[in-house]
Amino acid sequence: MNKLGLVEILKETSGLTKNEAVAVVDVFFNEMSKALAKGDRVEIRGLCSFYVKQYKAYTGRNPKTGEPVKIQAKRLPFFKCGKELKDRVDN
Repeated sequence: MNKLGLVEILKETSGLTKNEAVAVVDVFFNEMSKALAKGDRVEIRGLCSFYVKQYKAYTGRNPKTGEPVKIQAKRLPFFKCGKELKDRVDN
């Protein structure tokens, strides 16, 4: 499923217009992105949680030349599946 599919399902099940459904989906994902950018955790009970993991800078190696390469510190979003979602997918 992609964003357009989510908009269509929301439109059909809630009776919203397509523009209203697009606005709802956009607000949801925009606010989730903002929270993650601030370093907050986003939790959707029974489904999943998203959090940001911090990585320190380190020295890696270029696989072709073997030369050392500095890797900068970074923050990456992670997804953790909830128990109810695991159960639904497994059955």
